[in-house]
Amino acid sequence: PIIEQAFNPTVRRLQRLRMPTLAAVNGVAAGAGASLAMTCDIAIAAFDAQFALTEVRLGIIPAVISPYVLAAIGERKARRYMLTAERFSAAEAYRVGLVHEIVPGEAELDEAVGEIVDALLANGPVALGECKSLIKAVANRPITQDVIIDTARRIARVRASAEGKEGMTAFLQKRKPNWIAKS
Repeated sequence: PIIEQAFNPTVRRLQRLRMPTLAAVNGVAAGAGASLAMTCDIAIAAFDAQFALTEVRLGIIPAVISPYVLAAIGERKARRYMLTAERFSAAEAYRVGLVHEIVPGEAELDEAVGEIVDALLANGPVALGECKSLIKAVANRPITQDVIIDTARRIARVRASAEGKEGMTAFLQKRKPNWIAKS
């Protein structure tokens, strides 16, 4: 229980960060390692990476990570991998939606991470956090009047922010916004 209590806040903090999170998996991500990859917004794996949810093999259950596992790969797929504790390949992780991309090896993994980091850095830092909040607010909800009103309020608030104004002005002036470092 002490380990689970210590680990759960880490996973919760990672999930709640306003900045995007990225997992790069090279090797075996089992148990807590697999759950960290499932908690991140973006996950990339080297072709030889392997994943496993091994708690039942230890006579325990993946209770602490179960909400993140279910959110990442869905109930049906979680049943198989949580119940069997079997290892699965990066290709299977891609097929079930755990990872977004598979690359041949470590060098390509580093390159892919760099490309994603560059793409993230090109975006408004406040907007990234607002986007994560938006996704959480609308995911798995029917499109109701409340959702429509909430999303309209969100875009109006963000568009009126200093960052929103700078981004729109930069776009209209055909220049880079001020959050992008000058090279």
